[in-house]
Amino acid sequence: MKKSLKNSILAISAVALTIGATGCKGKSAAADEEKKEQLYAVNTYKTVPGNLDDYLEFGGDVSSVNAVAVLPDMAGKVSRVTVSVGDLVHKDQVVAYVDASRAGYSYTASPVKAPISGRITALPATVGSTVSQSSPIATVAQTDDLEIKINIAERFISRIEQNQTAIVTFDAYPGAEFKATAFEISPVLDTSSRTMQVKLRFNEKDSRIKVGMYARVKLVTESVKDAILVPSTAIVTRDQNPYLFVVSGSRGGNASVKLTPVKLGLSVDNQTEITDGLKAGDEIVVKGMSLLNDGAKINIMN
Repeated sequence: MKKSLKNSILAISAVALTIGATGCKGKSAAADEEKKEQLYAVNTYKTVPGNLDDYLEFGGDVSSVNAVAVLPDMAGKVSRVTVSVGDLVHKDQVVAYVDASRAGYSYTASPVKAPISGRITALPATVGSTVSQSSPIATVAQTDDLEIKINIAERFISRIEQNQTAIVTFDAYPGAEFKATAFEISPVLDTSSRTMQVKLRFNEKDSRIKVGMYARVKLVTESVKDAILVPSTAIVTRDQNPYLFVVSGSRGGNASVKLTPVKLGLSVDNQTEITDGLKAGDEIVVKGMSLLNDGAKINIMN
């Protein structure tokens, strides 16, 4: 009786161990299968050739290319002003009269003439004020031909060249861009500020641009055409080398990624040029890279 009871206990224990082992094996296999089928949600971007411009940013004032102070021929009192600020005048047009008469002496009023054609931008003299031959009666500027003066810090002068293009914006016109070109570069630096003056001229005339406006200038110093560009945030670093996750397979649930080494070029405004390792039309992961490894299965969300 004891022997039979002992055999029964042994048999039950063996069955329990078998069931436990089978259960553990089943759970492990299920976990492996779940791990194998795990998908990572990502956003992707299909590369296309594009242009990339590197630039330096400056601020400058709009001024007239040609502005001249109108000076009287003799000292005296301003007896009459014939123009107003904003008026268009022609060369040799009378803008004011100066009377040189004084006690005991009487003179005919001397006309003050505009030395060039243009528009009156300043009129400091008023009737009754006393002026000398060095006192400006008015300022005449050719406001159709405008320029921007910017000062380049010494550390940037090696990147400045004649005829470089620039994109100009004004706070008065949000979103509007105006093209300009560098036409004059100072051969010397200002010893007090250690800056070099550069003058830009607008490519097209625009009545919205006024003398005295503050301009925000992006001076293009380097340009790459038909480059493969990717968002800079898509680049991952492994062992101190740059990589991209390139999508392979179809979007229907079989997509995976390949960790691809790349070479980087110019990087501007969160856009980076890829000089090697990627071609136009390749689809790359731009969001959700942190959990990915080479060969990982992905679910493309965009």
